Amino acid sequence: MTAIPPISARPTQNAAKGILLYMAGIFFMATMDVLAKLVVQDVHVAMAVWARYAGQTLVVTLFFLPKLGTIARTRYPVIQFVRSVLLLLGTSMFFLSLTYLGLAEATAIMDINPVLITLGGAIFLGEALGPRRAFGVAAALIGALIIIRPGSDVFQPASFLPLVAACGYGGFVLLTRKVGHDEDPRTSLFYAAMLGALVTSIVVPFFWQRPEPMTLVFMLMIGVLGSFGQFFLIKAVQFAEAGAVAPFSYLGLLIAAFWGMVIFGEFPDTATWIGAAIIVAAGLYVWHRERVADRA
Repeated sequence: MTAIPPISARPTQNAAKGILLYMAGIFFMATMDVLAKLVVQDVHVAMAVWARYAGQTLVVTLFFLPKLGTIARTRYPVIQFVRSVLLLLGTSMFFLSLTYLGLAEATAIMDINPVLITLGGAIFLGEALGPRRAFGVAAALIGALIIIRPGSDVFQPASFLPLVAACGYGGFVLLTRKVGHDEDPRTSLFYAAMLGALVTSIVVPFFWQRPEPMTLVFMLMIGVLGSFGQFFLIKAVQFAEAGAVAPFSYLGLLIAAFWGMVIFGEFPDTATWIGAAIIVAAGLYVWHRERVADRA
């Protein structure tokens, strides 16, 4: 589950390094999604979500242990709670979609979230939404509908799961933007992982199934890859502006399509490729307009 990183710091200009770090983060997150699909083919999806958050909480706690007392202090406990719930919703719905949809198909629909963030920023944060941005949002929605194809013979209700995931992640990003200037990025990272770990640790015993040894290895790797992915995405925007790295978010779609074909034998149909191309084009167009606005 990949997207433009919601947590950023004032950039130190080294765009090439930032882009490389961002691509590494996208690779880790996309690989995590591949492992999640392998896990949900053997055990209940709740176990994959639990592995994601429990693993990240463990890694983050160990990494920040010397300063954990300071990091755990937040000025916005309610917002931190809500944004963490939205992130958990996004992860759960996306992982659940992998039990029904192809990896590339689910990722393509999920990739609508950057333009949803643009729309949400205008509605909830008072950010400008001109006709060009509105066109980008509408085009991305059309691309998603082409993939989902409601009313057709190939329509699956499960196609709406990654769309719900994109909305959940978009809300998470918008709330992170709201507290971003007043909250330590490490605090936001810590609470996002901790709440997910607590909730899933309560839920997972009801759905626990004995995993195969290789599935257990994949579950361990999900937490580690998710942690490294988030770390590299956050680190990337310390060296390059978010606008400079944003187009590379769609590297995750290429990785998903490749592994979907190689590992799972999933070959997206023509409509899926057309819809994905429209979503990518809409995202790049919105990014381009953001760059033009920033220069202006």
